[in-house]
Amino acid sequence: MDGIAGFDFLGHHIQQFSTSKYKSARNAHGTILGFKTLITPTKDACKRHQIKIKEVVKKHKYSHQALLIEELNPIIRGWVNYYSNTDAATVGELSRQDYLLYQKLRAWGRHRCGNLVDARKKYWIKIGNKNWVFATRQGNANPLRLLSHTEFGSSSTKYVKVRGEDSPFNGKLVYWSTRMGISPDMPSRKASLLKRQKGVCLWCCLHFREGDILEEDHVLARALGGKDIYNNLQLLHAHCHDAKTALDLSYIRDNSLKEHLKQVNKELNKYNWFWKDDILCIHGKSNGSDKGRYIE
Repeated sequence: MDGIAGFDFLGHHIQQFSTSKYKSARNAHGTILGFKTLITPTKDACKRHQIKIKEVVKKHKYSHQALLIEELNPIIRGWVNYYSNTDAATVGELSRQDYLLYQKLRAWGRHRCGNLVDARKKYWIKIGNKNWVFATRQGNANPLRLLSHTEFGSSSTKYVKVRGEDSPFNGKLVYWSTRMGISPDMPSRKASLLKRQKGVCLWCCLHFREGDILEEDHVLARALGGKDIYNNLQLLHAHCHDAKTALDLSYIRDNSLKEHLKQVNKELNKYNWFWKDDILCIHGKSNGSDKGRYIE
């Protein structure tokens, strides 16, 4: 033993910490282990990331703000994605990276403007609920903004282990489509919807099972104005789809009847008309002042 807690592996530091029974990890049998494991970026990895950012900021010392943002964004996105399955957010490392980045950008802006007040007014704007966003000012156009480390987030519990002996080659289409969002034996759109819905039918709220008939459905029927786009699609059981379609058809009939009555009333209002013994009587063109009641 070298006396150093934890170990480093491919830029990750893995270490166990003693904790209370309420926060402790448990084994496969539910036994309390008395510790929890944290996976974080190593100190060297964090330092190298900041050195890379520093080099880019220094490179664009006299460049336009947009060029600086365009080169920094892939670096930030790539670094955070690499550590997306770690506890970097839990231990505050992502917030720390954002703070160090802000310090470099503040120095960059002060160098260009001569003082920090003018730099803040020129290079930081408000977008939505965020008051301090490093972004370009382009009038009414969408600004080009710098990504932050914390907006991606990370968690070592997001990754779910593959079940015992499951394999993409054992024919479990629902399981692998839900897990990966892709399967060679299932249409890509269905597999993508399965992953988005986490394997749950949005009509009956029950999980799909192997052998179930899966059908695509428009959340808002196209006859009612819905579009054939991904955000308007859902995956349902076949019998759930039948129930949903029956409900949609009732709405479509009601909507069609209302539209028909609107057209009828529009035409009738051109004439003087009235009801007599349940018979519609028309006297001729209306002058706009004497109209019958609407047909309902």
